[in-house]
Amino acid sequence: MTEARALTGWLWRGYLSRHLAIIVCAVLLMAIEGGMLGLLSYMIQPMFDEVFIAGDRGAIPIVAGGVCAIFLVRALAGFGQRVLMMGVGQKVSAALQADMVAHMLRLDSAFFQDNAPGLLIERVRGDTLAAATIWAVVFSALGRDVVALLSLLAVAISIDPLWTLIAVAAAPVLMGPMVLLQRWVRRSTRRARSVAADLATRLDETFHGIDTIKLNTIEAREARRYGQALDGYVDAQIRSEAGQAGIPAMMDIVAGIGFFGVLTYGGLQIIEGEKTVGQFMSFFTAMALVFEPLRRIGNVSGAWQAALASLERLHAVFDETPTILSPAQPAAAPQTPETADIELDDVVFAYGDLPVLRGASFTAKAGQTTALVGASGAGKSTVFRVLTRLADPQSGRVTVGGIDVADLALPDLRTFFSVVTQDAQLFDETVRDNVTLDRDASRLAEVLDAAHVADFLPKLSDGLDTRAGPRGSALSGGQRQRVAIARALLRDAPILLLDEATSALDAQSEAVVQDALDRLSRGRTTLVIAHRLATIRQADKIVVMDHGRVVDEGTHDELIARGGLYADLYRLQFAD
Repeated sequence: MTEARALTGWLWRGYLSRHLAIIVCAVLLMAIEGGMLGLLSYMIQPMFDEVFIAGDRGAIPIVAGGVCAIFLVRALAGFGQRVLMMGVGQKVSAALQADMVAHMLRLDSAFFQDNAPGLLIERVRGDTLAAATIWAVVFSALGRDVVALLSLLAVAISIDPLWTLIAVAAAPVLMGPMVLLQRWVRRSTRRARSVAADLATRLDETFHGIDTIKLNTIEAREARRYGQALDGYVDAQIRSEAGQAGIPAMMDIVAGIGFFGVLTYGGLQIIEGEKTVGQFMSFFTAMALVFEPLRRIGNVSGAWQAALASLERLHAVFDETPTILSPAQPAAAPQTPETADIELDDVVFAYGDLPVLRGASFTAKAGQTTALVGASGAGKSTVFRVLTRLADPQSGRVTVGGIDVADLALPDLRTFFSVVTQDAQLFDETVRDNVTLDRDASRLAEVLDAAHVADFLPKLSDGLDTRAGPRGSALSGGQRQRVAIARALLRDAPILLLDEATSALDAQSEAVVQDALDRLSRGRTTLVIAHRLATIRQADKIVVMDHGRVVDEGTHDELIARGGLYADLYRLQFAD
């Protein structure tokens, strides 16, 4: 209960309280809508006693007009409150989604390694919608259904308190089972949301790996795996829905028992002339209508438990905090980073219990090209991550111009770097947007030409305004790399990081991209990761890494003459 109150308070203070005036108006309209049910049941008595039995013609327009007015007011109030609450629900959902995405973008990269994309998408979309829209149901129960319940009970009690007591006598017996059902709903909904996240992850992997699936002819296997996961989701969802459906079903049991008692006792009183038919019909209508808002109120408790499961998942994400932050008092950034050396000093880094860097140390001189070589898993890419503070080492120092990168503000540090990787990260936007990323485009034509993007623009349907497709899928590998290089040229950062930038290209595309990279690296401090040693023979320094340590360094000729790991790798690649 304490946890539920805390989650409710968090959502109210952070989001719903912004719309307090609208919510108050909606609740007032709900109260009017609910009160009309009480008036309707009250009008049943004169309709039977004065019109149908007494035959008073003059009462017909009064009773008929009253009933018509009740339905008219109820319709307008119901329409108004639903529109207002729908708007609040959508705005709260949108605010939750926007805040969650903004919060996630501030989290460490490790968070996204630990949480699959599908899971995060489900948190942002499914859980926020479930948590936001439940409030329309909750306020409807408080504003409309509680008022309706009270007004109908008031009518019933005014006719005969004993009848009313008989009608609701069975309700307390079901309180225990209802509490158990609510707990069941919360557990099963939590499970259903978790399985939904797994489904979203599986779809994400399937659609992004569609070529691999087709080339390995495993379409049937993937369809079967998704079907099995879907069966689990259906089972969890049915359990959740069954629990929610059980609560109003219990209300119907109470209603059946209550009506049996009232009809048995009240019927005898009417036969004996102690009560009129109009009184009984008015009471019967009131009690018949009582159980509908009572059912909805009971259903709210189940829906609320389901929403709490989503709230728990949302709050868990907001509770995540980044560990890689700008220092409270950042050091002044190097005034001329173009002349700043990059140095790793006894850097140790591990992913959990898996050591990656084991005391790595080297210096990359400003204005020169330094290549990192070594077998897969040697720690080359991790050097880039600790240098840009996508990850922080457990010990050791990483410096730019003698200043520890951990002492610099993150925006200041990352403006030093342009990065081009093997898998050029493009967005499903236009080529223009992928190059500029909202930066000043005054040099756009210049960088497009230097990166050889201008060479293939005429072949695109809309030129610069052609969409790159999801993850750049509308462009070839060489075209994606050239767009990424144009982006780096426009960024004009003093330090260039190249991670296998040409390894996945054919010979013709590699030649074009390599020329663009040569232009990009001029006058910049460049760190290159390369498995193809022919591409880094002209590097000013080659740093050889093995199992997280620097085991040798020097020029190509020096390393070949000295023998060792680099010479072995070189001879292995050029054995023919």
